[in-house]
Amino acid sequence: MDRLASSPRLMIVSDLDHTMVDHHDPENLSILRFNALWEAKYRHDSLLVFSTGRSPVLYKQLRKEKPMLTPDITIMSVGTEITYGDDMVPDEGWVEFLNQKWDRNIVSEETSKFSELTMQSETEQRQHKASFYVEKGKAQEVMKTLSERLVNRGLDVKIIYSGGMDLDVLPQGAGKGQALAYLHKKLKDAGKLPKNTLACGDSGNDAELFTIPDVHGVMVQNAQEELLQWHAENAKNNPKIIHATERCAAGIIEAIGHFKLGPNISSRDVTDLSDAKLDHFDPAYEVVKFYLFFERWRRAEVENAEVYLSNLKSVCSPSGVFVHPSGVERSLHDCIDKLKDCCGDKKDKQYRVWVDQVFPSQIDSDTWIVKFKKWEQTGEEQQGCLTTVKVSSKDVKPSEGLTWLHVHQTWIAGTAQNTRNDWFF
Repeated sequence: MDRLASSPRLMIVSDLDHTMVDHHDPENLSILRFNALWEAKYRHDSLLVFSTGRSPVLYKQLRKEKPMLTPDITIMSVGTEITYGDDMVPDEGWVEFLNQKWDRNIVSEETSKFSELTMQSETEQRQHKASFYVEKGKAQEVMKTLSERLVNRGLDVKIIYSGGMDLDVLPQGAGKGQALAYLHKKLKDAGKLPKNTLACGDSGNDAELFTIPDVHGVMVQNAQEELLQWHAENAKNNPKIIHATERCAAGIIEAIGHFKLGPNISSRDVTDLSDAKLDHFDPAYEVVKFYLFFERWRRAEVENAEVYLSNLKSVCSPSGVFVHPSGVERSLHDCIDKLKDCCGDKKDKQYRVWVDQVFPSQIDSDTWIVKFKKWEQTGEEQQGCLTTVKVSSKDVKPSEGLTWLHVHQTWIAGTAQNTRNDWFF
């Protein structure tokens, strides 16, 4: 949160499974559309928050499987854990708050008395969360009886049923909604309360998000019955909460447009990127557009290939240099000529490219440094590199695009490293 000097223009707080991430979309197109929109138009002055029922272990596993962006804040384990940034630094104040009237040992003792409850995997048992499976028909009775027993033991707890099978026991002060309220207060105290907040969800444990004052809410098209029922009983006439007509991340984009929270056209929805002329210089958009072209090129989705390559060469300085992650240097013009060798080489291979954490900084009147992570995924394998690009607006108009002067990449630790011959840009 410290990277922003003032109030975020928009804070998106989104559930992951079946909200931001569509597990029924093998091409991951919905989330990739959101990624392109966020990095081009929002990352520099807004906050992205993932709010998930997953534990840190399962959250990190999902990041390796899907083309996900890096959030500014991660809320995990159904609102019982809040962490910040790439390093996922825990919020110690939140930990202290949740410790009130909570005893994990008593919760374990009482839940063990219910034969209807089946404990979830060990990774899902957290300091402030006990998680079980329960049959839908038995859930309400179990929740009522368990709640009474825990109150009698001196605890103040919250029991959340979601997904038609998941039952979580949390401290009363926990939950996705309470975590969001805590963040709002923390941002307000720092003088950085978001100008707008959009909460996004699909299941029962997301309902709390929509109860926080002044929050816009979207239930994605594929929202589960339990969330739709909550909405019908509690917020049917609330104009700030909508049921999207689009699934998952596409529904989030729809909500941005519906509530007029900012730009809602993703670069992935622009068929001919060469027609997307700007009236001002926008380094983040230029980066997103270039790597989207690169993906389409390798998937054999680019028409008028020679024209595109010519245009690409025109926005690269003749003296520009590309430093490959292996350390080998080549001229940018040589690299563009080399693109001819990889045209269509990833066709029908579920190949995708996306950029993450695109941060431009202007270093003088006509020069920017743009830093970001560039990712490629073929099937289930991901490769990533840290990328720094230097671009210039000298002697060009915004409609012509910035001139690329230098591109430098280094491998991201822990990812598969391509050879010099099959990694381009």
